Amino acid sequence: MDSPKKPSSPPGNETAAAGPVPTNVVGLTALFTDPLWRIPVRLSPVEAALLRTEPLRRLHFVAHGGASTVSTLQSYSRLEHTLGVLALVAHFRPEDELLRVVALLHDIGHLPLSHTFEGVAGLDHHAIGVQLVQADPIRPVLEEHGISPEAVATALGGSARSPLTNRSGLLNLDHLDSYVRSGRAAGRLDTDPAALLGRLGLEDTAVSADPETAASLVDLICAEARLHTSWDNVGPASVVRRLARQLLDSTPLAPARLARMTDPQLWTAFDSCAVTQAESTMVRYELHQLKVEAGSAPPDRSGWTFSLRKIYSSAPLVEGQRIEVAAPELAAELNALLALPTTFRVRWS
Repeated sequence: MDSPKKPSSPPGNETAAAGPVPTNVVGLTALFTDPLWRIPVRLSPVEAALLRTEPLRRLHFVAHGGASTVSTLQSYSRLEHTLGVLALVAHFRPEDELLRVVALLHDIGHLPLSHTFEGVAGLDHHAIGVQLVQADPIRPVLEEHGISPEAVATALGGSARSPLTNRSGLLNLDHLDSYVRSGRAAGRLDTDPAALLGRLGLEDTAVSADPETAASLVDLICAEARLHTSWDNVGPASVVRRLARQLLDSTPLAPARLARMTDPQLWTAFDSCAVTQAESTMVRYELHQLKVEAGSAPPDRSGWTFSLRKIYSSAPLVEGQRIEVAAPELAAELNALLALPTTFRVRWS
């Protein structure tokens, strides 16, 4: 009796392996397509090599939304945002090799949970990023491909104006991706990102839009500011900052080591420390018991005071002009953000 035959493979496919998808984030495909902007990016050899280094891979395990990832659905990673910024640079300045590399490396210094405990123990993600660019494993990758680590570090330091680091109060590509990506995650993006992109330009180092598109961007900017000042961000961020300080004060953990943790490693450290374990569990599983009010906590009441470091409100140009001149009503909406509270009293009920 003959044995049953196995299904035959298609001719020439006997040793075929599974191929990577277009959104692969380790440089295995020649073309990376950003899923938000739907921009196809032809990765250069240095870009593919950088995506395989530990500082870039680590960003895949750091939440862009910081501590608010436990209270919202903003669970996308800092690497997803980084690749979005690369896609925008590839769209507007495709031949600018240095700017593309800076786009990939601009966030490598971020702490776990991103901005949540920026400034704790003097930690500054900008300074850390500049240091990482000039050390292993980033420096040898750059030098192998003929790119000066010092030039990248200078660009990251913000001393030179660029579409990523302009400090003029105008909307840059880094913040553009943040606002639009956050808007999609929060369900408040009412425009297709690819269509939105088609209505944007880059004037020198700032994003420019027609009046209607500028109004859409201002809506996203204002919504992001309200998110930052909401219970959803202030509550968990204030707890995690407290936990980080307690962890550093009660264990031998050095601030520099804390800064290079991923989010899962940070939660594990909180759970492994007797001082932080209980509140670490509460902020993840009993967050609804957290109370947040505007203003400082009185000394005779339970709770603590939390202050936001800043509210982002960078404005697009409107048809190449500053928004105050071309669309004063939109400028007034952004100015109104200055009235949002930035100091809060937080307590467990």
